[in-house]
Amino acid sequence: MSTISLQLESTLSDNLITGSLPEETLEELRQAKKVLEHHGIADRLTEMIGTPVTASLKMLPDSVESAIHQAIEKSLHVALDVALRTLGDDKDSASGAARGKPKLLTHKLLAGLSGAAGGALGGATVAAELPVSTVLILRSVADIARSEGEDLSEVESRLACLEVFALDPGQSSDINDETEIGYFAVRAAMAKQIKDASQYIVQHGIRDSAAPPLVRLVTQIGKRFGVVVSEKVAAQAIPIIGAVGGALINSYFIDHYQDIARAHFTIRRLEREHGQPLVREAYGQIKLRQRPRRVTDRDA
Repeated sequence: MSTISLQLESTLSDNLITGSLPEETLEELRQAKKVLEHHGIADRLTEMIGTPVTASLKMLPDSVESAIHQAIEKSLHVALDVALRTLGDDKDSASGAARGKPKLLTHKLLAGLSGAAGGALGGATVAAELPVSTVLILRSVADIARSEGEDLSEVESRLACLEVFALDPGQSSDINDETEIGYFAVRAAMAKQIKDASQYIVQHGIRDSAAPPLVRLVTQIGKRFGVVVSEKVAAQAIPIIGAVGGALINSYFIDHYQDIARAHFTIRRLEREHGQPLVREAYGQIKLRQRPRRVTDRDA
């Protein structure tokens, strides 16, 4: 087994971390970082439809913007309820046993069907379509989490599935990679909300999804997920997209979050195996090729 030794200064303490990670582990980190620090959903949709999504976003009427906001809040509350009530029901979850390759295609096909209506009828269907596609994505994310050894009987692991909705790399594009780690910066920003929500659920159960710790968690995730949803709806609202295009966009949507989930839970698995400080420092040392800057209306 080829091993690359790492001698790293910890940002978490004054102690020098001395450790080693196998080359295959470093390669897993490289692949994960490519996903977590590269293109967001807007870039992928722009490549697919050949039209900048930001241009379509400006044309969304206020009524659709309001519907999107309400749909996001509803969708994340539904997803939170699903995460807390059903994701830990599988017998394999209790042992944290890996279940082999996750069944991603089924979720993708179902998401495509739900997106066909959105493409045919435009942004008006977002209130009905988004909760469905969000739960489908969540279940797919949970399947990936199990395959990476997550114990979904643990509340924190289930909330880590919900956390995936906040990890779109396009929303971290303003973070300077030389001074901050985008993915870990988001996780750090989410850590208190997840900890508080976990403690509340352990102490009080899941009877009241309107409890302040849960509302704060949903709000924090919604700020980042909302931008992505607006970009998706803007793409689906383009007149030439239609039902077929809407289905394809929803397939891209779930594929995007499946990729993020795979990278996220790969890193969490490596943290369990090697410790978070060493994995985080190794991740920070991996340099990606310069990401092309997204063109915005301010550049015009």
